[in-house]
Amino acid sequence: MIIRSGRSGRSEYAPVAAEAAGDPVPSVRAAAALALARLGDPEAGRAVLPLLMSDGDPGVRCRASVAVTRLGLEGPAFLRAFARQLADPDRTVRINALEGLIALGAPGDAAALVRLLGDPDPAVWGRARTLIYQCAGDAAVREEVIRTARNGTGTARARALDWLPESHTEHLLDSLLTGLRDPSPAVRIAVARRLFHVEQRQVQDKLAEALRTERDPEVAARLLRGLAERGDEHIAEPAVRWLPDPVAGPSAAQALGALDTDTAAAHLRTALADETLPAGTRAASATAIGVQGRWDAVWLLLPLLDDPDDDLRAGALDGLEARVENGLRLWERHPVAWALAAHLEADARHIWRTRNALSGLAQALPAVRHLADDSGSGEVRAAALSLLDGDDPADERARRDVRRFLRSLDDPYEGVRYQAVLGLTRWVEATGTLPPGSEAARVRLTALTEDASLRVRRAAAELVEALDAGPVFDPS
Repeated sequence: MIIRSGRSGRSEYAPVAAEAAGDPVPSVRAAAALALARLGDPEAGRAVLPLLMSDGDPGVRCRASVAVTRLGLEGPAFLRAFARQLADPDRTVRINALEGLIALGAPGDAAALVRLLGDPDPAVWGRARTLIYQCAGDAAVREEVIRTARNGTGTARARALDWLPESHTEHLLDSLLTGLRDPSPAVRIAVARRLFHVEQRQVQDKLAEALRTERDPEVAARLLRGLAERGDEHIAEPAVRWLPDPVAGPSAAQALGALDTDTAAAHLRTALADETLPAGTRAASATAIGVQGRWDAVWLLLPLLDDPDDDLRAGALDGLEARVENGLRLWERHPVAWALAAHLEADARHIWRTRNALSGLAQALPAVRHLADDSGSGEVRAAALSLLDGDDPADERARRDVRRFLRSLDDPYEGVRYQAVLGLTRWVEATGTLPPGSEAARVRLTALTEDASLRVRRAAAELVEALDAGPVFDPS
């Protein structure tokens, strides 16, 4: 009867629903709360819903809190009820309480709210964080967040530290330094993240000491990365120790690469050759070797392009990308160009990673143009086209690349059509107009504004709009 009355939306049933709120059967009380929410009569629920929000049955408490939010009820009684529910053992009730307080724009109970940052359920702690942001101007909330960041425990302290702006670091410094020995790995990571930005020798020494004694691989990985960014040479020995760990090993290799010393380079070569190490560590070692750019980096990485392990090939490609970006030696350019161009078609798993490594390598362009014309893989043709930069009208090769873009507007593969439009866009941005002899190009571009692919439609429409607007470049 109650549920049917609620669905009917007839306000005369509100007193019936309110009376049912005192029924000894929990399911009836829950139905009463649901009916009050559906009837939409705030006055009918004002007296009984605060009681139902403290009911002994979680289903009743849950529906009562939803009813209060739906009816838009406000006032001290509802704030107190929501505040109590922040500590409710039932996760759904806690979620509904947070939703209600978010709607009211009030924290309820600052201490209970900040404690929820440590809730294991993302649906709970995520809403708690949202409400804390919403109530950032509330003095009690700010004080509780600071107290938790300084003296809290576990995940709640870690998230409180993440919430506070960097300006609080100096005031928290003593507690942060002791936090490097906190029992919670999450706290140690949050503390270290703040301390990396403190320009004090004693702080950096404490971080280095923490790394030497750390036993948790996730914390060690964060310490290795942070100290490597600062160029701290204390990381060498711990980094070597962590190389065999599947979690911290990649960060250890990255840290050794950042050191750029002969000793670090030797450790990376050893790690790369050690097939007993996790693949992730060896892949990170390959990348680090490329970043360091020692005399043998290219010759260590090129053979790995044929390795059966996907991760190791990826690491080698990232290392070669770093070498190309930082400048290959004269005698390295052609071997790298030939190997990467061949790899572009040979390794379907890493087409775009290979493409990134090829970017800026002029010696590869003849092979890349061949792939753009003749590859049987649409993805390879798209990647090859993206490497061509037809933006110099005085360059015959650039003009031929533009003709490739024009031909590719009709390619059956979506990625090729998209890259063709982008290639023409580069030409138009450089010259202010479509290339000579391409009168039909505008018709084809206009047709592509109706393409099945959203990104092709958008790119084509933007190019047509730019052409309609006229030249926008400075020929000088």
